[in-house]
Amino acid sequence: MSSEPQAVTHQAMEVRHRDELEWETIRWPGETGKMMFHPRPERPTEPNAGILKLEPGGHHPLHKHDFAQVWYVLEGTFKIGAHECGPGSMIFHPDPHFEDEFRTETGGEILIVPWAEHRRPADLRRSVQPEGTQNGLVGEDRSVASRSCCRTP
Repeated sequence: MSSEPQAVTHQAMEVRHRDELEWETIRWPGETGKMMFHPRPERPTEPNAGILKLEPGGHHPLHKHDFAQVWYVLEGTFKIGAHECGPGSMIFHPDPHFEDEFRTETGGEILIVPWAEHRRPADLRRSVQPEGTQNGLVGEDRSVASRSCCRTP
């Protein structure tokens, strides 16, 4: 067995500009988005990250996710559960979570990025997992291919 260190291949960053993408229907009426990055079989660790846009009067119903998310309000005012969130507001939804219904009378845009620590290769997860967890995993393997990203309650 060799004691030589393994070579690590690092990948270059990727840049996408929102103006290069068209607005697409996401899920509910009055809601469109530009998913700047999206996981796929050949790139399962790519985040499902992009901009969610709601028209004035738009809403998003209560639903469940089995992963964490970070939102950043870019423009507009949103009533999310009991909170009113305007530009500059950052919202953290822990893993798992019920995402409160939210509405906007102004319309607006939210940058949405899932916190995908659980999608990292196992060798990277080990460095951020609590001590005493076997193989750096807590609970079940949470790979993208093994579960649906969105479920309604």
